[in-house]
Amino acid sequence: MRYVTSLFLLLTLSLPLIAAEPSVADLEKIQAKVQMRNGQIYGLQVNCDGYTDAEYEIIGKVTSLKSISLSGKELNDEQLKILAGLKELESILINGSQLTDEGYRGFAAFPKLAKLSIFHPSRNQETFTGKGLIHLKEVPSLTQLTFAGATAGDEALEAVGQLTQLESFREWHNTETFAGLAHLAKLTKLKSIRLGQRLPNWGKMTPASFDDQTLAILAKIASLETIELTEARLSFSGVIQLKELLNLKTLKINQVDISASDVEKLKSALPQVKIEWQPLTDDQAEMLSKKLKL
Repeated sequence: MRYVTSLFLLLTLSLPLIAAEPSVADLEKIQAKVQMRNGQIYGLQVNCDGYTDAEYEIIGKVTSLKSISLSGKELNDEQLKILAGLKELESILINGSQLTDEGYRGFAAFPKLAKLSIFHPSRNQETFTGKGLIHLKEVPSLTQLTFAGATAGDEALEAVGQLTQLESFREWHNTETFAGLAHLAKLTKLKSIRLGQRLPNWGKMTPASFDDQTLAILAKIASLETIELTEARLSFSGVIQLKELLNLKTLKINQVDISASDVEKLKSALPQVKIEWQPLTDDQAEMLSKKLKL
């Protein structure tokens, strides 16, 4: 009997320890802001600058997590893999990262991911051209994507054009051209889009990526219900192309150089569409002129 007991203890001690799910106190020690819902940890907001793998390993054990926001510039491919156990994640926001094109394969680990917001990703890094966004096609649950502040351009939008599961897409302050935006016409399930201006290449010729002719692209996406247009010079003759969208319900026009008379004409021509518009402030007009200067 003593032998059996000793053997049992030996086997028990040789088993790997199963770490308990981190507590709120554990997460607060790594400067994470915790959101609770129904007694469980639901969301985390984290500034991950200075994080090592150890901090990501703590987060990766919060199996109830449904939403996470990671801000910083150091998240890399291997650290994203550490989070692969978060199978309940529905929403991810990443502001700054070092993810490579290949690293975007890591998002396939989140089978319930519905919303992904990517801001300022891997800026000026040769390992991220934007092509890697194609790997998001392996996340069929993903219907909402934001891609903004990237030094990636047309290659990124070509990849986005193949994410035919998308119902919502928002993009601004990237380095695409008009040719890149043309790929968005392939998104036949898209219900909502926010379209902004490309990043200016200060001191060099950088034609606007988004102007009246761009709206012909949007007019091809018959499923659109909501459109938000920002940071452009537009006219009635350009925007009226959206009349082809029979499902369009809301048109938002923000920080756009368009005349009040053209907006009134649009309201008359599109009576079934709710048009939300605010005239440019002096500061907005000055900034827009700088951004659109060739």
